[in-house]
Amino acid sequence: MTRALTPDPIPADDPVAAGGLGVPQGAALTLGAVLGTGVISLPALAVYEAGPASLVAWLALVLLSVPLATTFAALGARYPDGGGVSTYARRAFGARVATVIGWCFYFAIPLGAPAAAGFAGAYVADSTGGGRPTQLLSAGVLIGVVAVMNWFGIRVSGRVQLVIAGALAVLLMVATLVSLPHASTANLTPFAPHGYAAIGTAAALLIWAFAGWEVVTSLSSEYRDPARDIGRATVIALVVMGVMYLGVAFATVAVLGPNPGKAPLSDMLVLGFGEPARPVTTVVAVLLSVGAMNAYFAGSARLGGALGRDGSLPAWFAQGSTAGQVPRRSLAVVTIGALGTLLAVAISGVAVERTMLLVTGAFSIVYLVGTAAAIRLLPRGTWVWRGSVVAFISSLGLLGLTGRYLLPQVIVGLAAVVWLARSRAAVPAAPDPV
Repeated sequence: MTRALTPDPIPADDPVAAGGLGVPQGAALTLGAVLGTGVISLPALAVYEAGPASLVAWLALVLLSVPLATTFAALGARYPDGGGVSTYARRAFGARVATVIGWCFYFAIPLGAPAAAGFAGAYVADSTGGGRPTQLLSAGVLIGVVAVMNWFGIRVSGRVQLVIAGALAVLLMVATLVSLPHASTANLTPFAPHGYAAIGTAAALLIWAFAGWEVVTSLSSEYRDPARDIGRATVIALVVMGVMYLGVAFATVAVLGPNPGKAPLSDMLVLGFGEPARPVTTVVAVLLSVGAMNAYFAGSARLGGALGRDGSLPAWFAQGSTAGQVPRRSLAVVTIGALGTLLAVAISGVAVERTMLLVTGAFSIVYLVGTAAAIRLLPRGTWVWRGSVVAFISSLGLLGLTGRYLLPQVIVGLAAVVWLARSRAAVPAAPDPV
């Protein structure tokens, strides 16, 4: 049996709460988590897979984001906690499921961070002519910058994120608007040159661009008023994200046609302002990478602290897990893990972007378990509960699209179960909260 579905009270005079996230910073962090570096390259990749019909995949995933985002926002508002999805899983299904999902998500971030940084690094290398060493060095610098931002707390990283989000909104909107006069309806036909089944293939590619709603749940306890502000921040992020994604995707198809090149955003800026505008894409890539990594580092650091607090990781991780504190130990593990992954990529010679494939399945599992927990925890019969049902069904579909990438998560999940069993055998665990 679960506790009453009301948020834990936050005293009005709580200085930590008073200095926490407001709606603008929360919306910026949410938008940064979702609006990742994929907006630069994925519109072109989707066109190559499905042609103009790729717009259907974009629209479907934007619409899918509505129930997903509102589900996680409702959970965060009712149960503000650094554990995020792990906390909801613990309340709904117990410690074992919470530990497995917490490990899958927490240890996925150090694997995926080099891919996010590598997108920006590739643009830096291209603009400077430095090649792969420059890309890897740039990725390492970005990881370090984001770690330093979060080392000084959510208020610092939240303010920086607000500036980044504003700059990105302006740059992406300008790139779209200046290219639209060059649009041609001829580029919209044939609409599905590779068949309508290719829409599903394009959607599988685009999932990376829509991950992020889950990570900000770990920041829910950092809001000044979670019950009020999380929903507002989510709505703002949803609207801005939808407009930006659909605008860039439509311009890629209608303006650049069936062969948009590897960097459609750069080509759109050149159409509007000429060749000197091309380097601006590098600035956009860096801002996108920093914004996404900042949100993920902030959320995963708090997740690790909460897992240590709840006995799903060693207690050493729990330092800084209280709202308003900085979980520096957990942040250090994420940072060292990300730099270690980058080093392994450098030594092995594989493309840095390929680490993305190691974590794609983790996002699908987190969505599936998070929405399943929402079905059990949210008030039945309400619109948000119905949305969680839609989100759960959609998450099953996403899991099917990313099923071949689940092996790393299976290994991590088994390790989590073994660790939990051994830790409970050594020290009897406290009963799960009810």
